[in-house]
Amino acid sequence: MEGSKILEGRRLALCVTGSVAAIESPKIARELVRLGAEVTAYMTPDSSGIITPDVMEFATGRPPVTRLTGKLEHLENFDLVLVAPATANTIAKIACGLADNAVTALVFSTKAKVLVAPGMQADMYSNPILKENMEKLRRCGMVLIEPRMEEGKAKLASLEAIVDAVISALYKKDLTGKRVLVTAGPTQEPLDPVRVITNRSSGKMGIALAREASLRGAEVKLVLGPTPEAVPDYIEVERVETAGEMLEVVKREIGRAHYFISAAAIADFTAEAREEKMDSRGGEITIRLRPAPKVLEAVRDSGAVKCGFKALHGVSEQELLDAARDLLEESGLDLVVANDVSGGVFGSDENEVYLVDRKGVEHLPRMPKTRVAAAVLDRLQEM
Repeated sequence: MEGSKILEGRRLALCVTGSVAAIESPKIARELVRLGAEVTAYMTPDSSGIITPDVMEFATGRPPVTRLTGKLEHLENFDLVLVAPATANTIAKIACGLADNAVTALVFSTKAKVLVAPGMQADMYSNPILKENMEKLRRCGMVLIEPRMEEGKAKLASLEAIVDAVISALYKKDLTGKRVLVTAGPTQEPLDPVRVITNRSSGKMGIALAREASLRGAEVKLVLGPTPEAVPDYIEVERVETAGEMLEVVKREIGRAHYFISAAAIADFTAEAREEKMDSRGGEITIRLRPAPKVLEAVRDSGAVKCGFKALHGVSEQELLDAARDLLEESGLDLVVANDVSGGVFGSDENEVYLVDRKGVEHLPRMPKTRVAAAVLDRLQEM
């Protein structure tokens, strides 16, 4: 989570095994340290042939454990043990209860949550013996971080997926058993087969909200308009283009939602699209617009806790708050997140907002959108 120390005070063990994906381990370590964790590396003998202990010491700021000594390093207390990458060999040893090196001895003796991120050839990953071993790990309460299947390899999961899995394992789970429906991104309304009306929304705020809800244990559905922004693999996404398509998905899903967050920048108007591409050589063109369907009107009577966004441009604080209060009442919302988009928030990783509900107003100064998402979910969870 950008700009936060969400793992501050947490003691983590990062176990590195003899996969070529061990070259990613220093990056994982640096990111965990950046988020506030104290990280100690444990290394198998084979991993030291791929990446040196000195590199892991540089990445963590602590000497790595490469062998068992009389200090009984495997009996240290950690909040979480992460094996990344995990080879088929190490997975087999853990499944069979072998403790013949620093990594397997730690996993065998720890009482902490254990996360295992495999990285190997695809043929090895599909082997039924490996599948059985991984299932044994799951039955013992360990969490498997699924690899990316690319180029004939079961590649180590992305840095973001691994870090999110660590955060999720240690995060508060106040939304477990709840379903959260989020809309995000812009919509595109066609003018002809080539041209569209759209806006500058990146979808980053809505994606951050979906991620935060998922980390808290919720089952999340993200309805996403056209955007190149990446979405974590563990979030269910349905991509749409127009306001009408977004409305149909929301109407279909709202009955199962405990929380609904409308963070999308949905078009206010849609055009009477032409069947043929407009000829730019023909001089002036008249485009007829009509109001686009209103998603918030469709969910007004639902039983979900509802949050809407109000974005204005270049207005005073009072004008923004008045508009947010009007939306709160008109749409029967529980919370409105209001912001002035003239402050360079489109496409940015930061936002400055006001949280407006019937009890009052809370101002959140400019901060990472991940922190804004956490504050919004805190408020909704209280409701």
